[in-house]
Parts: sequence; C-alpha cells; structure tokens
Amino acid sequence: MITTKKIQMVDLKGQYLKIKDEVDAGIQEVINTTTFINGPAVKEFQSDLEEYLNVKHVIPCANGTDALQIAMMALGLKPGDEVITASFTYVATAEVIGLLGLTPVLVDVNPDTFDIDVNALERNITSKTKAIVPVHLFGQCADLEQIMAIAKKYNLYVIEDVAQAIGADYTFSDGKRAKAGTIGTVGCTSFFLIKNLGCYGDGCAMYTNDDELAAKLKMISQHGQSVLYKHDIVGVNSRLDTIQAAVLKVKLKHLDEYASARNAAADFYDKAFVNHPKLKVPVRSKKSTHVFHQYTLQLNGVVSTDNYRGKLREQLAEKGIPAMIYYPIPLHHQKAFTSERYKDGDFPVTEKLCASVLSLPMHTELDEETLTYITKTVLELA
Repeated sequence: MITTKKIQMVDLKGQYLKIKDEVDAGIQEVINTTTFINGPAVKEFQSDLEEYLNVKHVIPCANGTDALQIAMMALGLKPGDEVITASFTYVATAEVIGLLGLTPVLVDVNPDTFDIDVNALERNITSKTKAIVPVHLFGQCADLEQIMAIAKKYNLYVIEDVAQAIGADYTFSDGKRAKAGTIGTVGCTSFFLIKNLGCYGDGCAMYTNDDELAAKLKMISQHGQSVLYKHDIVGVNSRLDTIQAAVLKVKLKHLDEYASARNAAADFYDKAFVNHPKLKVPVRSKKSTHVFHQYTLQLNGVVSTDNYRGKLREQLAEKGIPAMIYYPIPLHHQKAFTSERYKDGDFPVTEKLCASVLSLPMHTELDEETLTYITKTVLELA
C-alpha cells in the first residue's frame, strides 16, 4: 500500500485551511487597527480562555518557558529552594528552576502514564522543598489528587506544567472535575505552534484562582510595573502579541473538536497495535481525559545495546512516515542537570522509557487513508 499524501507529525496547513477565513479576518483586523501590542484581541482571548477553563484569572505572556519562570518568581522562590519535577520531560521544565538559582530535584515517573511518581515525589521532599512541578505529559493529567494532598501535607506550591494537556479534564475521587492547570497554585501552558492550542509563532498563559497571585503574575510579566513607569518589583518583558491572540481566539472555539479528532486517531492506532507483542499502546488514565498531544508507543523488549528503535524509525522514514523520540535522554543524564544526589537505579522507568518510546504522527487532520497506511506500515516493519 502506498499513499500520495505527505505525512507530517503535525499538519498546520491542513488545519489552517479549515479556519482560514476566520483567522485571516482576525489578523487583518489587527493590521488595519495597528493594535499590535495589547490590542483588543488579547483581552478578548484572555476572557474566552477564563470562561473555557472556568478559572478566575488568565495572564497571557510570551512563551511557555517564561510562564514557568514568572510563576516561580511570583511565588517568591529563592536561590537554594528545591523544586521537584520529573526527569522524563522536556528540558524547559527544569531549565527555569536552574535559571532562577533554585535546585531542581528530579524524580522518576509512572511506567504506564509517564507522569510523576507520587511515591518518589514524597520520598524526595526535604526541609528545602518549596514547590512541585507536575508535568501533564503527552496530553493527560498527572495524579493531581494525590499531588495536592502531598502539597497540603508539606505546605508546598504546585505549579502545573500544562504545555501538552490544555483542555484535559481531571476527575477527583468525589466526582468533581476540573481542567488541567486550574487545580494547583498556578497553571502554565504554551501556545507554541505545534501545541493542541497553538498560535502561529509563540505564546503562552498562566492561570490561577488566587487574586493576589494573579496580580503579581501580571506585574512581573510587565517589567514589575503596578502602573505605568512605577516598578514595584523586578520583572520581565513577556507578553502575548495581538496577532497571536487573534489566531488563538479563533482556534480556542475548536479546541474540543481538535481533541476529539486526536482521540479518534489514537483509537485507530490503538485498535491496530494493541495485540502486537512488540508494541505497547499508550495507557489512558482513569482519572483524566486525554487530549493526545502525542501518541507515544513503547517498544517492548528494546534494550539500549541494540538499535531496533533507530532502525524502525529509519525504515518508517523511507516509507514517508515521520516518527519522533520524546525524549531520548533523561534530564538526570543531561550535563546541565547532573548531580551527586542521583544514584544508579534511581530512575529505572525514565531510563527505560528514554530507550524505548516512539511517537507517531498525531494531529487533527489525520484521515482514514493516512492512518491505515501508517498502521499497516508499522505492523509490517515492527
């Protein structure tokens, strides 16, 4: 079987064409009015997102890394304070901790859902621990009920990294539901162009139900200003441009539709791969909906000394199918984050995942023909 379509990890063009008229009109309005900075679309998108998330405050800013940095600054974290996060994640989560002179404390993750291991988390709490950064990896929530209970027990902040899971719902044991990012002290997301809610460049938002914290987040993102030219604290320059807000305002209306399309593609993949001995399909948490920012397989039986994954990836590429490795190197093995505190055997799950995960194309425009070609090819080669 062959396909004439170019297969991409993310099809931004196909998605754009379906909303072209709305997006073009929104961008043209910004250009016509020359309201490129802090224009009406920024406030309108902020309000729309607050309503969607059912959260009191959304504070837009420039990118997801900025959001994490501003959140930690607003919470008053100081050099030497420890912040716990997962070793199996993108570098930005830990990068910001180190950038601010804080101490990143990396822990292992769960083997099925890839989220932070709450037992490892609690074992690593010390008198210096001030915050936890759970990463809602690949599209579903970490175990927030347990994380929040631990945070309450030890009086810690919870900074949710929602870069990959905007729109996911978490369900507590009492049946209460809440959106990812609205449960902890503050949530930080990213609108980078490949995200589920992505703009056409860079952007992000922080959200919280805490009035005082929201005011501080906003102040820090605007050079520490309480009013124009009055700088009460040291801040940064981090804002969402109006053109990006205009794009996001359109795409937010389609976010749940996009999640449904991604879930349909994931269901197709699951059905094809579930019984293959070398392929382990993603496990969906019973406590969270999944918005499938990534569809990530585990390759069973893979060991670090062979190159099965690399060969499979090369063979797929020869057939026109891209595949990515998120993430090939654990953070605790990165030179920037090595520490004497970590010992051999501390991260068995993370190290296994880094050696065995493989992500397939996942986006809103995958049709049955393309999915059939991808799955049949993977099954032939695996």
